[in-house]
This record gives sequence, structure tokens and C-alpha cells, in this order.
Amino acid sequence: MPRLLVQKFGGTSVRDIERVNAVADRVAASVVGGDRVVVVVSAMAGETDRLEGLGFEVVARPPPREMDVLLSAGEQVSVALLSMALMERGCRARSRLALQIGIRTDGNHTKARIEHIDVEGLNADLAGGVTPVVAGFQGTAPNGDITTFGRGGSDTTAVAIAAALEADECQIYTDVEGVYTADPRIVENARRLDAVTFEEMLELASLGAKVLHSRSVEFVGKYGVPLRVMSSFDEGPGTLITTEETTMEQPLVSGLAYARDEAKLTVLGVPDVPGVASKILGPIGAASIEVDMIVQNTGADGSTDLTFTVRRADYERARETLAGIQKVLGARGIEGDDRIAKVSAVGVGMKSHAGVATRMFDALAAENINIQMISTSEIKISVVVAERYLELAVRAIHDAFGLGDAIAVEDAG
Repeated sequence: MPRLLVQKFGGTSVRDIERVNAVADRVAASVVGGDRVVVVVSAMAGETDRLEGLGFEVVARPPPREMDVLLSAGEQVSVALLSMALMERGCRARSRLALQIGIRTDGNHTKARIEHIDVEGLNADLAGGVTPVVAGFQGTAPNGDITTFGRGGSDTTAVAIAAALEADECQIYTDVEGVYTADPRIVENARRLDAVTFEEMLELASLGAKVLHSRSVEFVGKYGVPLRVMSSFDEGPGTLITTEETTMEQPLVSGLAYARDEAKLTVLGVPDVPGVASKILGPIGAASIEVDMIVQNTGADGSTDLTFTVRRADYERARETLAGIQKVLGARGIEGDDRIAKVSAVGVGMKSHAGVATRMFDALAAENINIQMISTSEIKISVVVAERYLELAVRAIHDAFGLGDAIAVEDAG
């Protein structure tokens, strides 16, 4: 039986007509080789930014519904161009928008979640020898409105379609050769991983690694979709995202992720009584501001300081929200810093080894990098540092765990 593949190509892969033709060559080769292929395409590189900029030129706070209509136009261009290129190569192809294939979402504009995909149309195309070229990043709300999934949302489209079709593999083609131990732009000896577990990839994606959209990885764990990250520029096996831990060696740390767009806020001197955290974070959540790390310190005078991090883009709005409730809280003051960064080490090997945090903290101390906040889970350690130390911190931790070397299972002591 021929394989059923979902192949997704990101913005850099279709950044210009030359690259569109290169993608068409790759897809056509798969079809000629006997595979049935569904293609998912992002907008051409820079197009979403351009469209977003137009929206903000018109109005300071564009309505989310209209921004979804505007931003979804980028993918419409890509699918039309790629379909034309495939037909020029003798492949029967048909562009498909979300509305045409029934990608149904909730009504949450700019960050919608997929609720159902009607695969009847896609199956009909495939049965008729047609290669569907699907616009990524977009869906339709219950009332028929266009919705979008947030930056990187085409990954989610591809994996969701692969799950719905029970595809043999979902292949995410991008401008890198796979998932690396760290960002190779920062760490010279960063190494491509042959495979990572979906747990590790989910942590890496949610913590700042740009290779995959975190929601796309959720589908891997939920539906067992075989997912491979590959380069659209070079040949190679890429990195397999798998649900199987037992088929791989388990290093202490598989990879590092970082996020520059971080900010922190501290509410000083609030009464140390039950419910105070809710009184602080409740209004922040009501303002649709996502909180990441939280630290609470209780003083000898019976008051407490609560520090939390948000995305840098939400910093001013979060500070204004806190200022509005400062008197209600009885807080002594509010402090903030929008020049911090988060560095995270991820690895399933942490489950069975002690001393991982100590090695990470020692590496940072050796470089005189102060840790401002710490957060841990079963397979992750995250630290907040001053943004100016971000790249030094990533390199130091990468070296401390020997991630540039061949992976070996070891005891951290």
C-alpha cells in the first residue's frame, strides 16, 4: 500500500518563487514515488508580519476578528502558487482553504483551537489522484468566521490533519535539519537529535524552541501521530518525534530552549493571608494575560512578596492592571523588569537521575550569572536570568551536560 503523508512547508520554505518551485519538486517526487500526499503551507516568509503591520497602521488595537481575516490571506497566496507549480509538473493538485475542507474551531480569534476536521473532501481528493494543498494556520468558527491559531499555527494544522486522516507520517519541513540540542545560532557545536520523545518536544516548544508549535506536539501525544522535522533545503533524516521512550537512550538533558520575550513583576508587601495570590493573579487572568513562573516570599513582618513572569508584550498592561488594584491589595509597591530571559533544560533522563539541577546551577555560577527565579517539573528545569546573559547561559549549560558530544546515559551524581 502507498504511504499517506502530510507534508508541511513553513514560510522560509516558500519565501519566494524559486523556493515554491523547489517545494513543488519535492512534493512531486513523493507523488511520483507512489506516496499519497496532503500538503500544508504557511504564508511566504515575512508576509504575516507585513499584513499585521498594515493592520496596526490603520488602528492602534485592531479587532481580533478582522485581524484573522487579514492574516489568513497570506496562506491563500501560498496554496494557490504551490498548486500552480505542482500542476506545471504534471501533478493534479487543488488548493484548499480551511472553510473548504471543514477545519472547525472554537470562536477564539487569533488563538483558536481545532475542534473537528471533516476529512471527506480530503479523502475524495486523494482517492481521485489529486494532491490537496491546504492553507495552514486557519480555521472556521461555529458562526462561519475565519479564525487563526497564532504564530506557528500551520504546524498544528498539519498534525491535526495527519491525525484525522490516520496518516503514516507527518513531515514538518523547515529551514533547519531537525531538532537540535540548542539553537545553533548561539551554540556552535549544537547537535541534531535523531529522535526526541513528545514529552521533551512539548516542553521544548512551550519553553521557546521555535522548531514546532507546542499545540502541534500535543496531537502527537494525544493521537500517536508519527512526526518528523526535516529540512526543505537539504536532504537528511531529520528528527523523529516519538511517543516511545524505551526505543532510545535517555540522556540527562536532551536539549535546551530559551525565551527572550519575558518580563517579571513583583507585588511588594501584601498581607500574608489566604487568597492573596488569587487577588493578585485573578485580575491578571481576567485581562487575558498568561502567567508563567510564580515565586512567593514571606517576610518576618507577616507580609509577602509575590513575583511572576509574563510575556514582554503584556508587561505594560499587566503593570497597569496591578497599579489599579494596589490599594485594594494593601501592597507596599510594585516593581518590574522587562529585560529578563528564561533558559530551560529538558530531558526524560531527569526522571531517574539526581543532581541535574546542581550541575546546571554550578555552570551558571562559574560564569557569574545570577539566577532570579527557578521552576522545575519531572523533565524540565527553567531559570530566569538577566537578558544580557542569555547566550552565555545557554552555552555554559550546553557544555556542562556535554550536549555537543555523543549522547551517553550517565549518573549525574
